[in-house]
Amino acid sequence: MTGRIELPDKLFFKIGEVSRLLDVRPHVLRYWESEFPSIRPQKSKTNQRLYRRRDVEALIAISHLLYDRKFTIEGAKRFLAEQGTQAALPPLDPEAVAAQARAQAMAELDGSLLRQRAEMRRQFEKDLLGLRQKVVAFLRRFE
Repeated sequence: MTGRIELPDKLFFKIGEVSRLLDVRPHVLRYWESEFPSIRPQKSKTNQRLYRRRDVEALIAISHLLYDRKFTIEGAKRFLAEQGTQAALPPLDPEAVAAQARAQAMAELDGSLLRQRAEMRRQFEKDLLGLRQKVVAFLRRFE
Protein backbone atom coordinates (compact mmCIF):
# COMPACT_ATOMS: atom_id res chain seq x y z
CA MET A 1 0.00 0.00 0.00
CA THR A 2 1.34 3.43 -0.87
CA GLY A 3 -0.45 6.26 0.84
CA ARG A 4 -3.80 6.50 2.51
CA ILE A 5 -6.84 4.90 0.92
CA GLU A 6 -9.69 7.27 0.12
CA LEU A 7 -12.88 5.69 1.47
CA PRO A 8 -16.19 6.18 -0.34
CA ASP A 9 -18.71 8.30 1.54
CA LYS A 10 -20.74 5.43 3.01
CA LEU A 11 -21.76 4.24 6.46
CA PHE A 12 -21.32 0.51 5.88
CA PHE A 13 -19.05 -1.62 3.72
CA LYS A 14 -19.50 -5.27 2.76
CA ILE A 15 -16.59 -7.66 3.20
CA GLY A 16 -16.03 -7.85 -0.57
CA GLU A 17 -15.72 -4.06 -0.81
CA VAL A 18 -13.25 -3.93 2.07
CA SER A 19 -11.34 -6.84 0.57
CA ARG A 20 -10.94 -4.96 -2.72
CA LEU A 21 -10.04 -1.68 -0.99
CA LEU A 22 -7.26 -3.33 1.00
CA ASP A 23 -6.27 -5.83 -1.69
CA VAL A 24 -6.55 -8.78 0.71
CA ARG A 25 -8.72 -11.90 0.58
CA PRO A 26 -11.93 -11.98 2.67
CA HIS A 27 -10.57 -14.81 4.86
CA VAL A 28 -7.72 -12.47 5.90
CA LEU A 29 -10.27 -9.93 7.11
CA ARG A 30 -12.13 -12.61 9.06
CA TYR A 31 -8.82 -13.70 10.64
CA TRP A 32 -8.00 -10.12 11.62
CA GLU A 33 -11.43 -9.90 13.27
CA SER A 34 -10.46 -12.83 15.48
CA GLU A 35 -7.10 -11.26 16.38
CA PHE A 36 -8.10 -7.61 16.84
CA PRO A 37 -11.08 -7.20 19.19
CA SER A 38 -11.78 -3.65 18.01
CA ILE A 39 -12.91 -5.00 14.63
CA ARG A 40 -16.52 -6.09 15.14
CA PRO A 41 -18.61 -5.83 11.99
CA GLN A 42 -22.35 -5.95 12.27
CA LYS A 43 -24.27 -8.70 10.52
CA SER A 44 -27.14 -8.11 8.12
CA LYS A 45 -30.33 -10.15 8.11
CA THR A 46 -28.66 -12.40 5.54
CA ASN A 47 -25.61 -12.80 7.83
CA GLN A 48 -23.45 -10.58 5.57
CA ARG A 49 -20.68 -8.73 7.41
CA LEU A 50 -21.18 -4.96 7.41
CA TYR A 51 -18.11 -2.99 8.45
CA ARG A 52 -18.53 0.51 9.82
CA ARG A 53 -16.24 3.27 8.63
CA ARG A 54 -14.15 3.11 11.81
CA ASP A 55 -13.75 -0.67 11.32
CA VAL A 56 -12.44 -0.06 7.80
CA GLU A 57 -10.04 2.62 9.06
CA ALA A 58 -8.77 0.17 11.69
CA LEU A 59 -8.35 -2.49 9.00
CA ILE A 60 -6.40 -0.02 6.85
CA ALA A 61 -4.14 0.68 9.84
CA ILE A 62 -3.67 -3.06 10.48
CA SER A 63 -2.87 -3.68 6.83
CA HIS A 64 -0.33 -0.84 6.83
CA LEU A 65 1.33 -2.12 10.00
CA LEU A 66 1.50 -5.72 8.81
CA TYR A 67 2.36 -5.32 5.14
CA ASP A 68 4.13 -1.98 4.82
CA ARG A 69 5.84 -1.64 8.18
CA LYS A 70 6.35 -5.43 8.59
CA PHE A 71 4.90 -5.67 12.11
CA THR A 72 3.92 -9.04 13.51
CA ILE A 73 0.31 -9.53 14.62
CA GLU A 74 1.40 -9.15 18.26
CA GLY A 75 3.45 -6.05 17.42
CA ALA A 76 0.51 -4.51 15.59
CA LYS A 77 -1.79 -5.24 18.56
CA ARG A 78 0.67 -3.56 20.92
CA PHE A 79 1.16 -0.58 18.63
CA LEU A 80 -2.59 -0.04 18.23
CA ALA A 81 -3.16 -0.40 21.99
CA GLU A 82 -0.44 2.16 22.77
CA GLN A 83 -0.71 4.60 19.87
CA GLY A 84 -4.22 4.17 18.47
CA THR A 85 -5.57 3.72 14.97
CA GLN A 86 -4.82 7.23 13.73
CA ALA A 87 -1.10 6.86 14.46
CA ALA A 88 -1.04 3.57 12.53
CA LEU A 89 -2.70 4.87 9.36
CA PRO A 90 -0.40 5.18 6.36
CA PRO A 91 0.86 8.67 5.58
CA LEU A 92 -1.06 10.76 3.11
CA ASP A 93 0.15 10.57 -0.48
CA PRO A 94 2.09 13.84 -0.96
CA GLU A 95 1.02 14.08 -4.61
CA ALA A 96 -2.64 13.74 -3.68
CA VAL A 97 -2.27 16.34 -0.90
CA ALA A 98 -0.51 18.73 -3.31
CA ALA A 99 -3.16 18.21 -5.99
CA GLN A 100 -5.94 18.88 -3.48
CA ALA A 101 -4.18 22.03 -2.25
CA ARG A 102 -3.71 23.23 -5.86
CA ALA A 103 -7.37 22.62 -6.65
CA GLN A 104 -8.47 24.52 -3.55
CA ALA A 105 -6.10 27.42 -4.32
CA MET A 106 -7.37 27.58 -7.92
CA ALA A 107 -10.99 27.61 -6.71
CA GLU A 108 -10.21 30.45 -4.31
CA LEU A 109 -8.30 32.32 -7.01
CA ASP A 110 -11.17 31.84 -9.47
CA GLY A 111 -13.60 33.25 -6.90
CA SER A 112 -11.29 36.17 -6.20
CA LEU A 113 -10.82 36.89 -9.91
CA LEU A 114 -14.56 36.78 -10.51
CA ARG A 115 -15.15 39.25 -7.69
CA GLN A 116 -12.39 41.55 -9.02
CA ARG A 117 -13.74 41.32 -12.57
CA ALA A 118 -17.27 42.19 -11.38
CA GLU A 119 -15.96 45.16 -9.39
CA MET A 120 -13.92 46.39 -12.38
CA ARG A 121 -16.98 46.09 -14.61
CA ARG A 122 -19.11 48.07 -12.15
CA GLN A 123 -16.42 50.78 -11.97
CA PHE A 124 -16.05 50.83 -15.77
CA GLU A 125 -19.82 51.18 -16.23
CA LYS A 126 -19.90 53.99 -13.66
CA ASP A 127 -16.98 55.79 -15.38
CA LEU A 128 -18.58 55.29 -18.80
CA LEU A 129 -21.91 56.67 -17.57
CA GLY A 130 -20.10 59.70 -16.11
CA LEU A 131 -18.27 60.24 -19.40
CA ARG A 132 -21.54 59.97 -21.33
CA GLN A 133 -23.12 62.61 -19.12
CA LYS A 134 -20.16 64.95 -19.73
CA VAL A 135 -20.35 64.43 -23.51
CA VAL A 136 -24.12 65.07 -23.50
CA ALA A 137 -23.59 68.22 -21.43
CA PHE A 138 -20.81 69.34 -23.80
CA LEU A 139 -22.94 68.77 -26.92
CA ARG A 140 -25.91 70.69 -25.40
CA ARG A 141 -23.75 73.78 -25.30
CA PHE A 142 -23.66 73.79 -29.12
CA GLU A 143 -27.40 73.44 -29.68
